[in-house]
Amino acid sequence: MECRINKIYKLLLKVETGVLVTLLLSMIIMAIVQIIMRNVFTSGLLWADAYVRIAVLWMALVGAMVASRSGKHIAIDVLIRTLNKKLQHIIKRITDAFTAIVCLLVMYYSFEFVKFEYEDGGQAFANIPNWLCESIIPFAFLIIGLRYLFSALFNLRHTA
Repeated sequence: MECRINKIYKLLLKVETGVLVTLLLSMIIMAIVQIIMRNVFTSGLLWADAYVRIAVLWMALVGAMVASRSGKHIAIDVLIRTLNKKLQHIIKRITDAFTAIVCLLVMYYSFEFVKFEYEDGGQAFANIPNWLCESIIPFAFLIIGLRYLFSALFNLRHTA
């Protein structure tokens, strides 16, 4: 059973990384297409700039998810390095718990924001609703919050 769960987890990590790479490549291709179309054909895709803005949001949040899975995020740990290992471990678990709480609060309020956007019915680009583009916000903070919660409670920090 544990082997199957481990395989599923590794597959999810690969999907996460694949989404990040796909977003980056699509942004680069879209920017190049826009530059060529504007300079050669004096026109461009009406929705391309909005797509790139949304892709930046998704890339930032999926990138944060990827960074959180192995502790490769930005951290200020100058003082903690001077402490003994046992105290470092305790402080790490406390900061992980605090991070989880903050992320889960952000997830809740961003979910409320996405619900308001859904009710508003606005369009982002190419008939894609705003709420769908913004749905990455609560999802990413849920994943990050759960990772830090598991790290705080069970000292779990998986790597890719």
